[in-house]
Amino acid sequence: MHDLPDRTAWFRGSECRCEPLPFQRERTYRLILLGPPGVGKGTQGELLCSRLGTCQLSTGELFRAGACAAESSPAMQAALEVMRRGELVSDELVMSMVRERCGCLRCHGGFLLDGIPRTLTQAELLESLLAELDVELDAVLSYELPLEEIVDRIGGRRTCSQCKAIYHVAARPPSRDGICDRCGGALAQRDDDRPEAVRIRMQTYREATRPVSEFYARRNKLITVSAQGEPDQILDCSLQLLRNHVAAASS
Repeated sequence: MHDLPDRTAWFRGSECRCEPLPFQRERTYRLILLGPPGVGKGTQGELLCSRLGTCQLSTGELFRAGACAAESSPAMQAALEVMRRGELVSDELVMSMVRERCGCLRCHGGFLLDGIPRTLTQAELLESLLAELDVELDAVLSYELPLEEIVDRIGGRRTCSQCKAIYHVAARPPSRDGICDRCGGALAQRDDDRPEAVRIRMQTYREATRPVSEFYARRNKLITVSAQGEPDQILDCSLQLLRNHVAAASS
């Protein structure tokens, strides 16, 4: 696996420069990742970036980095203040944060957006920003799994009460039942990982993202990928579907 690209400009804003990573690319890809919790979207994002040489631009990581930083951009400061009040960050404010980092969208290495767009408004605002930057989006990879398999994956997770390490009762069990291998803390199931909570989360996710999927499907950008199988198998399938899609769009 190749080293991941430097993302200084994503975390600190376009006025900062990243150190270029030597990489022999087949082409430059500009992608969006979609998929509910539990499908392994984060893992696929890392694997895709390693294979394609793109930067994984995650809004979740951006918020976490901003919360820990001594200084942050104006849009990030405004977003963090909204979050401290317990309110939702507006679509317009999220997109202001992305606009502050528009150099990442123009990067010759390409990008892979993870966590945005989450709503139709964000998708529309992002489309306008890309058009303004004269950047063409190649595809939107949407990872999908049957609901009950997602429930099994998330419902089997156990989290350490002390160091927050994550295990899975079937896929990654601890050496001793209910005890963290790392620190010896007690393992427990988070309330939002319980099956009934997961089903509610999935319903909410699908209601929110269905318009986003339809938005990109109408623009012939949507690629649906099954998230069943081993990570490398899913990666190979993703790459094949992506290359077929790009080839068809170019013909």
